[in-house]
Amino acid sequence: MIFPFRDEGPVEHDGPLPERCDLVVIGGGVIGVSTALFAARAGLSVVLLEKGRVAAEQSSRNWGWIRVQGRDMAEIPIALEAQQLWPQLDAACGGRLGVRQVGVSYLAKSQKEMDGFAGWLTEAVPLGVSSRLLDAAETKTLLGAEDSPWVGALHTPTDMKGEPWVAVPELARLAASDGAVIRERCAVRGLDMQGGKVAGVVTEKGRIACDQAVLAGGAWSSLFLRRHGVKIPQLSVRSTAMATERLPQGVNTAAVDDKLAFRPRADGGYTLAPSAFSELFIGPDAFRALSTYLPLAVSGKFDVHLRARAPAGYPDAWGTPRRWGDEEESPFERMRILSPEPNAAKVAETRRRFGQHFPQMGAAPLQASWAGMIDVMPDVVPVVDRVAALPGLTVLTGMCGHGFGIGPAFGRIAADMVLGRDPGHDLSRFRLSRFSDGSKLVTGPNL
Repeated sequence: MIFPFRDEGPVEHDGPLPERCDLVVIGGGVIGVSTALFAARAGLSVVLLEKGRVAAEQSSRNWGWIRVQGRDMAEIPIALEAQQLWPQLDAACGGRLGVRQVGVSYLAKSQKEMDGFAGWLTEAVPLGVSSRLLDAAETKTLLGAEDSPWVGALHTPTDMKGEPWVAVPELARLAASDGAVIRERCAVRGLDMQGGKVAGVVTEKGRIACDQAVLAGGAWSSLFLRRHGVKIPQLSVRSTAMATERLPQGVNTAAVDDKLAFRPRADGGYTLAPSAFSELFIGPDAFRALSTYLPLAVSGKFDVHLRARAPAGYPDAWGTPRRWGDEEESPFERMRILSPEPNAAKVAETRRRFGQHFPQMGAAPLQASWAGMIDVMPDVVPVVDRVAALPGLTVLTGMCGHGFGIGPAFGRIAADMVLGRDPGHDLSRFRLSRFSDGSKLVTGPNL
């Protein structure tokens, strides 16, 4: 199997644009696709517009974990809902999403790490998680790693995995079969604001009238909002991952420690990643957001490495336009698919670590390696809110690497927000105004 979105490939969802609809969804990742699916099921006429290909960016490049474990307390109820939705969606797609309950383990090399896991667990248990602490012997039995350095683990047996580069395109097909109109290679250049509210969107192929829009643009969301005068402190970091060839299935759970993450895949291989390691390319937005991110940076909780400058065309590259007209080519057309090169040194190091922990796997021959740009926020929780300055626009962004697993639930929530319904969860933690109302930012767990 070759990683499917190294180039654009043939367009699957094509056709003329409708003149009008109830809702336009901007962005064809897991959040946008899920929003379109649930909005269509609720009876709205929905058009989803993707500048490149459905799920070609981070929604197909993530680890594939569908986890409750380690999440912010405000996210846990939503993640639990997502774990109810994923099997239902998998059944509706004929089992093609690769959803399976494998459990997730956070592996500790010290008692200090175990104490951190215990602290999270104390808060999370009342919310209904199945998580528990394992001692060293239980951890070695779970993983079959007798010579491992792990002194214990936080383990959630009900956590799941899916196959991202298969699952999200399948969800898009499901949404289309349920009535959503999906168009790829159709970038939205901006909003058409009339009378102080959303009246439509302007695309590279023409205007679509609508009363509401949902922005689920991942790493591109901040750039889109900035064009309309709304500033959010969102950045994006490069994260490297890889897929092995088929290997003996000696480890049937997903797990991560401070250096290595792994999980079994449906094709018999494993997805590996250098766990917390990420890379931030310096650009104008990084300088603007420096003071907001400073507390997170000095905390030492995240293994973020600075790189000199963002490559040309990236959302925060020095040469990327921040303003353009409706008739001008936008940055979204200039870079259809944001496809960073993986960090080759980290690929080699990660393969070596996996082999050291699990010598029975052999040399872990590579099938593919890749990287994605993860949209992040300075408190490590997303933005899910209506944009007060742009009535009719709802934004879901800054998923901080959590988007795939929680995506269906946030999509359901977004659809209900558009419909004016109670979303069923307290979303105050995810409000956009927390960056401007004087609130002290409370960082989510680094687990």
